[in-house]
Amino acid sequence: MRLISRVIGAFVVLLLVIVAGGAVWLSVYPPELLRVGDGYAAKMVCSNTFVAKRDPDQVLADDVQAPGNPALKLIHVSVDRDEGVVRARFLGMFAPNYALYRGALGCTTVPDGDLQAARGAVFLNKLKTPKSDAFWPDGNTVTLGSGEQDAKFAKLVANPDLAGPAMRAVVVVKDGHIVAEAYGDGFNEGTPLIGWSMTKTVNAAIIGRLMLAGRMSFDDQNLLPQWSGDARKNIKLSDLLAMESGLAFNEAYGDVSDVTRMLYLEPDTTSIVANARQVAAPGERFNYSSGTATLLSRLWMNRLPNLSAAISYPREALFGPLGMHSAVLEADERGTYVGSSYLYATARDWARFGQFLLQDGVWKGQRLLPEGFVGAMRTPTTASEGVYSQVQAWLAGPGGSNAQFGLPPDTFWMSGHDGQTVAIVPSANLVVVRMGLTPAWADYRPQILLKRILDATKPATN
Repeated sequence: MRLISRVIGAFVVLLLVIVAGGAVWLSVYPPELLRVGDGYAAKMVCSNTFVAKRDPDQVLADDVQAPGNPALKLIHVSVDRDEGVVRARFLGMFAPNYALYRGALGCTTVPDGDLQAARGAVFLNKLKTPKSDAFWPDGNTVTLGSGEQDAKFAKLVANPDLAGPAMRAVVVVKDGHIVAEAYGDGFNEGTPLIGWSMTKTVNAAIIGRLMLAGRMSFDDQNLLPQWSGDARKNIKLSDLLAMESGLAFNEAYGDVSDVTRMLYLEPDTTSIVANARQVAAPGERFNYSSGTATLLSRLWMNRLPNLSAAISYPREALFGPLGMHSAVLEADERGTYVGSSYLYATARDWARFGQFLLQDGVWKGQRLLPEGFVGAMRTPTTASEGVYSQVQAWLAGPGGSNAQFGLPPDTFWMSGHDGQTVAIVPSANLVVVRMGLTPAWADYRPQILLKRILDATKPATN
């Protein structure tokens, strides 16, 4: 018995040593993947708590832990509402990462932990949303019809099989008017929702505003000082917009890749792609890259007189004129807009932007985008084999071409992670917004909903 007791005692001591050693290792040298997970959790909880006004515990459970890696369930998050700081730690102790609320600029990840510097990096005044009884899109009043066709639209958007799992919002705009909308539990017309990669298309439109002002051009080259001494100086702005610059960038999620490092480990989100190798000639290879989109933010911001002017520009040049008063475009720790991923807006404001593109960049009779700019969003590139356009938009929805689903050939798409889409069909004068928390593994296809809505717009035949 003594021998057995000694063996058990020695095993317990060894186990404690292993646990203690593991704890020291996680404290001193936490794996980057854990810091990515903590950064993701902190950022999602921060934005949804302070921008979308949702409950942080629910956001952690639903948005972070439910659809993702099981390891995310081991992340603990604390929210300091007075300081606007969200802290996330694996097992409540390890690999800390942070997010900071900066008012009108939403939240930013602070991977280096320098919260004070992040607070002072950028500033944007909050504005009160103007009150208006005007009908959408001039205001926010929506009166849904009671006719037979309107009833068809209402039935379609309320159908869970068509709206898809974890739908959060569906808005249908026909002939410039909202004709149907539906919202998931806990969400409504006033809830700002993240667009993820739909942000890329909006970011491109900001560039279009600067093009109209003569400050940028598709043919711009020699875009960064560090590119001046090598072949990267020949990359055109048009190459970046079409995702065919030839720059190396790993867009894989679920591990420590270029994109996850950019979003959750780097204070300057442009550093990775700005210093990336060129692995193909411009126009030769399509490589979907969130790094490219964020670099585009840095480029257009560089064309403004100073950082303050650049930070104000999206609201002054785009969101204000369109009446997208809920829009919050978030910047990184150093002050560059994360034009790849982080725009929050209500579903109705996402619909306003879709309607703006439907109208070829004209709003209330005023041209806000150069002639041909939206046309380039609808023009396929050869390198993408026709699925991506020349300007940060898709010509095919998730998982299949327009033709496969019987959609009009002029349909084009804004598309984002976890089931965010805006479908724009010029020939039918139709915009359909669909937002949710629907991971790719759910195999949801918004084209089916769009096709049913299109069918409902057609007059009945005897």
